[in-house]
Amino acid sequence: MTDPILDIRGISKSFGALKASNNISLDLRPGEIHALIGPNGAGKSTLIKQIAGGLRPDSGSVYFDGQDITDLSTAARARLGMGRTFQVSSLAMEYTVLQNAVLGALGNRGDIFRFFRPVMKDADLLATASEALEMVGLEDFKSSVTSELSHGQRRQLEVAVALTLSPKVFLMDEPMAGLGTEGSHRLMGFLGELKHKTPILLVEHDMDAVFTLADRISVLVYGEIIASGSVDEIRGNPIVRSAYLGEEAET
Repeated sequence: MTDPILDIRGISKSFGALKASNNISLDLRPGEIHALIGPNGAGKSTLIKQIAGGLRPDSGSVYFDGQDITDLSTAARARLGMGRTFQVSSLAMEYTVLQNAVLGALGNRGDIFRFFRPVMKDADLLATASEALEMVGLEDFKSSVTSELSHGQRRQLEVAVALTLSPKVFLMDEPMAGLGTEGSHRLMGFLGELKHKTPILLVEHDMDAVFTLADRISVLVYGEIIASGSVDEIRGNPIVRSAYLGEEAET
């Protein structure tokens, strides 16, 4: 079996009497999408924050590409190749679509403090940004101000910005949120191809997308992983059906 590129081992996190994460272990292997699902309040966002470095676990470890990164900052993890998209947009709304993508490419150089106007004339940065925008289907919106984009288009732009960082793994937090049917299908097709280059830990409420995209699924309920397995295994698991999927498992 291929060694995991992301390996979460026994993560626990409490806030007072509330156990937001209770001895959680899961991994992400090259070439796959591992979906993390669960009801609201299950602890998915808390877990992602611990993986990304925004929140330190009380116990347990996070390994990335064989290295223990539990004590590293979010920025340090990003430099190692951990890409992330967020539930809440982190884009510069007053900049154009292309400028946002260029800023991502600039960050990958570790040269974020350069003056902006010369940066927009940098052929290599522009090529990297343009390629990322084309990959997510925003090549025709380069000159649009980001605030004028639809919610779904902003999610696509977030993915493009993350792509300019050449990540080794993606943490994606509800990338389908706000997308219409056409946008969802486009992004699903893209993610299905992207996983072969960059494996994805996917948090998503759209079960059609999860069942279509995921190679493995882990189900988080009240801070604990209650089941992990293939799509068919999760669909047919009576504990999962009772605790979370319910009638959704029939679709």
